[in-house]
Formats: sequence, structure tokens, C-alpha cells
Amino acid sequence: MLLVALNLRAVVTSLGALLDEVRDGLGLSGATAGLVTTLPTIAFAGLGALTPWLVRRVAPARVLVVAMLALAVGQVLRVITDSTLVFVLTSALALSGIAVANILLPMLVKQHFPHRTGLVTGAYTMALTVGTTVAAASAVPIAHAFGSWRAGLGVWAAMAAVAVLPWVPLALRTRAGARRATPTAVAAVPVRVRPARTRLGWAMAVYFGAQSLSGYAIMGWLAQLFRDAGYQPESAGLLLAGVTALGVPIALVMPTLAGRLGSLRPLVLGLTTASTLAYLGLALAPNRAALLWVALLAIGQGAFPMILTAIGLRARTAEGTVALSAFAQSTGYVIAALGPLMVGILYEVTGGWTAPIGFLLGALAVQTMAGLAIARPRYVEDE
Repeated sequence: MLLVALNLRAVVTSLGALLDEVRDGLGLSGATAGLVTTLPTIAFAGLGALTPWLVRRVAPARVLVVAMLALAVGQVLRVITDSTLVFVLTSALALSGIAVANILLPMLVKQHFPHRTGLVTGAYTMALTVGTTVAAASAVPIAHAFGSWRAGLGVWAAMAAVAVLPWVPLALRTRAGARRATPTAVAAVPVRVRPARTRLGWAMAVYFGAQSLSGYAIMGWLAQLFRDAGYQPESAGLLLAGVTALGVPIALVMPTLAGRLGSLRPLVLGLTTASTLAYLGLALAPNRAALLWVALLAIGQGAFPMILTAIGLRARTAEGTVALSAFAQSTGYVIAALGPLMVGILYEVTGGWTAPIGFLLGALAVQTMAGLAIARPRYVEDE
């Protein structure tokens, strides 16, 4: 699970770091570059929604093996082509593997570690954060070392291939077991869980979406905000990386706290307070206490590991977990796609950061209301 989690954002952040080089190398238009940067949320929303359907027909371990192979193959194919269309399609192939793995991991945690949900979720979200940070920080140096952006993107395919290996024996055992099973030995098909018909499901989706909206907006625009405040490009990049780096220990601790608390209300309100102070600081004094705003942003982004943990905490069964995970993440990523887009539009129209930060504060208010709705313990199967 940790090896899989390491791969869940590297394909995105490595491309972001090398986007200028890729645009020059392939001759991408501005519109095509915009499409490529929007592909993650499109893939995560659309293909993630299909994962429960896949899991009902194929063993989860086998689905995960195919997903990781798609990720590895997609990354290889996109760096050996000179075609813009092939680059977009193979990027979509790689992202489809991530979309499925995104949904599967909370279910697999629930299935294999039912009494250690917080600890294991914390470990894999920490691994995800480490992979995100390492890919963003090292993609450019790797490209420079090998003299091509293709190396800076393609190297991560090896990490995806390594992540497949531990799952292959489990997938083969599952297949062999299925061949040996008789019709009378097959368990009854569980009742389908439909989170879209529950208040809890929608509250989870809104919280996940609003949190991801702010996260993608921060990843896309925070460095530009610091540049506009007078920081050198290198310093602005390091400040952005600081948000992710500080998120590593938070990602480890947050799920454990969420699993131990009877109600998530204190965490929801605490995370909202940190984000609010960070946004106000960035709006009023971005160049006076930048490290403080970065630290507060990192704390506020602890909402991501918290909501991943809550997916497991708010379902009784593995089937309920995968259904809730698919609905919350696929619907949430549709909402998240608005973040970088709206921030960019408001920044271009107003020429400053007051309106974009006001938009993020509004999204935070929506996130908080949804968080309070999911705070008390209950289960999606009961609704």
C-alpha cells in the first residue's frame, strides 16, 4: 500500500515542474497545456466513479495490479512520443491508473487493517505526500542531468512498476481461489451501497471537493503569489514545497487523531482556523511572515488525510467503504477542478490576490459546514 501511495501524485507534480520544457519539446498550444493540467481532476472524477463497478466483478488485488500497470505503461509511452495527441492520451492512461488506486486504497485499508484504520491511512497518506514532494523537487534536476525532459517524466514509471510486484502474488492467489470455488461456496452478493442517496455521502463529497479545490489552487498559484510579493522564483518555489514537506508529519498524525476522537468536530474547526489565518496572512502581509503562512497552510491541508480516514470511519463494510470513497472522490474532484480555474480568472480580472483569496475563504466556509455534518459518528450503510 505504501509503494502504491508513493505513485499517486508523482505523474502530476513531475509534469507541473517540467511543463515549460514539455510545451517547448512537443509544441503544445496554451489550450492543450491547459487540458493536460486539468486531466488529473477529470480522470480522478470520471474513472474513479467506475471503480465500485470493477470491484464487484474483479478481485480488488487484480484491479490494483492492472491500475498500476496502466500507470507505468502510460508514463513510458508518453515520453517516447513526439505526437501531442499521443502524449495527451497516454497521460490519460497513466492517470486512469491513479484514479482507480485512489478509490481502492481506503477500501483495502478497511479490508486488511480494520482495527488500525487511522494508523495505516496516516502511513499511506504520508507516503503519498513524500512521493508528491520528491517528484516535484527532483523532476527538473533529473531532466537536466540526462539532458531531456523525457527522463524527468519517465523515471517515475520504474517506481510504478516496483509497486506492482508485491500485489502480483495476491492477485494470482485470488484468481486460483476463484477457479477452485464452487457455485455453492461463492458468498452472497452484498447489498449495494448508494452514497449519492444519503446526506452523509453528499457531505463527504462536498468536504472532499472543497478541500481538494483549495489544495489544487495552492499547488497551482501559491508560488505566483509569493513572486508577486517580491520573492525570487527559487524562493517562491521553496515556499510552495514547504507546504508539502510540512504536510508529511501532519499526514501521519492526522488520521490517528481522527480515529481516536469520538467526534471530528475539534479537528474540523482547528483545520478551518489554521487555513483562515493563513489566507488572511497571505492577503494582508505575504512578505512579512511567509514561513508562518506556509506552516498554517500545511496544517489546514491536514483536511486531506482527515477526510480519507473519515471515509473508512463512516462505513461498516469494505463494500460501503469503496462506494463512499468512489462517490466522495469522484464528485469531489469535479468540485476541485474549479479551484485553479477560478483563482486564475479572478487573478487575471482583478490583477491582485484579494479576490482569489476571498474565493478560497468562501470555499473554506462551505468545507467547514460539510465537515461539521460528517463530524459525529455514523455509517453510510445505515442511511
